Amino acid sequence: MYDRLDLIKKQYEEILVKLQASSIDMKEMKELLKKQSDFAKIVEVYDEYLTISNQLKQTEKMMKLEKDKDMLEMAEIEFQELNDKLIQLEDTLKILLLPKDPNDDKNIIIEIKGAAGGDEGNIFAGDLFRLYSKYAETKGFKIELLNAMEGAMGGYTSIEFMVSGKGVYSLLKYESGTHRVQRVPETESQGRIHTSTAVVLVMPEAEEIEIDVKWDDIRVDTFTSSGPGGQSVNTTKSAVRLTHIPTNIAVACQEGKSQHENKDKAFKLLKARIFDSILQEQLSKEEQTRKELIGRGDRSEKIRTYNYPQNRVTDHRIGLTLQRLDAVMEGKLELIIEPLIHEIQKRQIAGEA
Repeated sequence: MYDRLDLIKKQYEEILVKLQASSIDMKEMKELLKKQSDFAKIVEVYDEYLTISNQLKQTEKMMKLEKDKDMLEMAEIEFQELNDKLIQLEDTLKILLLPKDPNDDKNIIIEIKGAAGGDEGNIFAGDLFRLYSKYAETKGFKIELLNAMEGAMGGYTSIEFMVSGKGVYSLLKYESGTHRVQRVPETESQGRIHTSTAVVLVMPEAEEIEIDVKWDDIRVDTFTSSGPGGQSVNTTKSAVRLTHIPTNIAVACQEGKSQHENKDKAFKLLKARIFDSILQEQLSKEEQTRKELIGRGDRSEKIRTYNYPQNRVTDHRIGLTLQRLDAVMEGKLELIIEPLIHEIQKRQIAGEA
């Protein structure tokens, strides 16, 4: 590990020198700035580690030479504090050196569909959309609605939206899967608790350089936008459906004000779906433990339960249960995301070891 850290520190210093050169072109500068950004946190923590390590050695030497009892006791306390700090920094470095998901810094497209439970499943899909919107607001992320089919009693039978911001995918990529809700629906007259589900799919936005989707391979259909129950919203055929013929993947968009706007949004969504299908194929070839953690291999498997009567939320992948469902539904999703990422990192470290 320390050989890798020394090499990264050396490369980081070389990058800083290259960035000061007058002959550097824009393409090279962009590549170097990205590498600098990737290495900066590692080098910062490693420099602190080296400083603490040196202080620890000096304190240990002083303890061997010190004769005064009070001074020796103070040195022992300082030694323990430094040693504890060194262990924490070492753990941080192990996490920073884990292989980085190349999609972590990308924007994402989220699809939420009401599943089991009929109208209540659709209403819950709407609640999840509100949850992610609130969370995005707290993180300074931007949300763009791509397509939505409203449910007859509220919520959505299906809704697709883009979330843009720094590190969005790294935070929300583990939300894919079946989300289960247990509560008394508004439509329930007997006060009985019902169990319903909604399915969430998180896809990284595909960039042009990563996936070549040609318009020649796409069939374009237009239709009239509609609201709940198929009621016509306007009389022009502004809604667009795109079908990628080689993969038979189809998407639709009707949220834009014009056919052109809907076509652009649908194309973004189509590329993300094709890119996600490639990622799914790659995931199926990886180790079973990682697939289980990500919860993307089998979308019928529930990943989380939201129990309203008990104000409880449980993430089944890591066995986390919190009695703070009200806070989570108001956008405090980090209460689940942070422990989830921490546990995944621990398992990754254990797997490497």
